[in-house]
Amino acid sequence: MLIDTHAHLDYPDYDPDRAEVLARARAAGVTEVISIGTRLDSSRRALALAENHTGVWAAVGVHPCEAGPESLEEVAALRALTLHPRVVALGEIGLDYHRLPEDPDAAAALRVTQAVVFRAQLALAAEAGLNVVVHQRDSWDDTLAILQEFTGRLRAVYHCFGGTTAQAEELFALGHLISFTGIVTFKNAAVVRETARAIPLDRFMVETDCPYLAPVPHRGKRCEPAHTRLVAEQIAALRGVPLEQVAEATTATARGFFRFG
Repeated sequence: MLIDTHAHLDYPDYDPDRAEVLARARAAGVTEVISIGTRLDSSRRALALAENHTGVWAAVGVHPCEAGPESLEEVAALRALTLHPRVVALGEIGLDYHRLPEDPDAAAALRVTQAVVFRAQLALAAEAGLNVVVHQRDSWDDTLAILQEFTGRLRAVYHCFGGTTAQAEELFALGHLISFTGIVTFKNAAVVRETARAIPLDRFMVETDCPYLAPVPHRGKRCEPAHTRLVAEQIAALRGVPLEQVAEATTATARGFFRFG
């Protein structure tokens, strides 16, 4: 039994065959999926999927790449969604500096906007008693600094983790977790493969981030929740343990973090 802790099931990529995608996930042993919101409308769609499909849960949030002038209004509207029993986290939220504007003033302004929206959502999560799904790209220090302001009030999972063992341990020391995607199957991903091999078995989860990052042998194609099994199989092979051991540990960690039900 596996849990895909990060999927974008509401995306139009799945409009033609969403029911079949979920059926393939179940056939692969992926019994539960968390559908992740990236805006207010996306979060509402994720919740609708969770309401209508057994084994689907929702996280609601405004992605840093979507942060803008109206985002605080969206965050305010998310408050009502956090009350729903099928919502298990705020996410995905965080900071992303990968594609900032070339103009220094515009880049600085966008960093400020992302930080304001990130803090607002962390405050909402703390108020709602929910943990958070964090997105960080090229923003390690700033993301961690803001998150530390909420130490003791919530926990985070750094999704699509691609960092070193030392970075992972920095998060663990603060009570946070990480999650691995199909990147662990890529031959050129030596750093994250070593991290997946070395860290404690109870400190990470598995995910797809579908429709992105399809694992080998599907790399370059549409990813889907069934591929969570390939992620877990690769981690099991890296660690030299049975798949069942990774599945049992990551499922227990996910259930404890997201507090299903």
